[in-house]
Amino acid sequence: MKLHWSPRSPYVRKTMIAAHVLGVADRIERVRSVAVMTRPNPAIMADNPLNKIPTLVLEDGTVLVDSRVICEYLDALSSGPHIFPAPGPARWQALSWAARADGLLDLLILWRNEREKPSETRTAAWIDAFREKAGATLDRFEQELAAIESQPFGIAHIGLGCALGYLDFRFADLGWREGRPQLARWYRGFEEHPAAIATEIIDD
Repeated sequence: MKLHWSPRSPYVRKTMIAAHVLGVADRIERVRSVAVMTRPNPAIMADNPLNKIPTLVLEDGTVLVDSRVICEYLDALSSGPHIFPAPGPARWQALSWAARADGLLDLLILWRNEREKPSETRTAAWIDAFREKAGATLDRFEQELAAIESQPFGIAHIGLGCALGYLDFRFADLGWREGRPQLARWYRGFEEHPAAIATEIIDD
């Protein structure tokens, strides 16, 4: 399998954490691929015309896009523990938490793009809305953390950990831990997970 990969992408990190947890990381060839919104990369677009990573190309040429789809595919390859619960209430809850974590990442990336514009072209209302939504989402995870922790380590935990890691990487000034002691405690444990250590985001 070939994975269009970057050490700075939280979505790629999510995919690779899943691969490590599921024991299939050594089956993935990582291809360094730079995906920039304003500069389409022909190498990525040959496989994914959306010019987005992660993109996974299977041995038979099938192309899988979107980190959630790729994680579910890797989960299907595993003969051991799984990161997606079996059909039922636990699965719907895990998918909902994971989708919220992905939504937080989407928001953070839009926020970063907006605040990196020249000051005269930024939209202050957007930045204020991004800040409010991110704070509310983190507060909700703080409130629901006990329920999340009660479930086996899986896709929800991976998504949440990647979102918090991206906050540290791109929004160190935000101070997301303030007023959220349980989330901060949980993230300290997540950082010590071997799969998290192996996939730490770096600005190379």
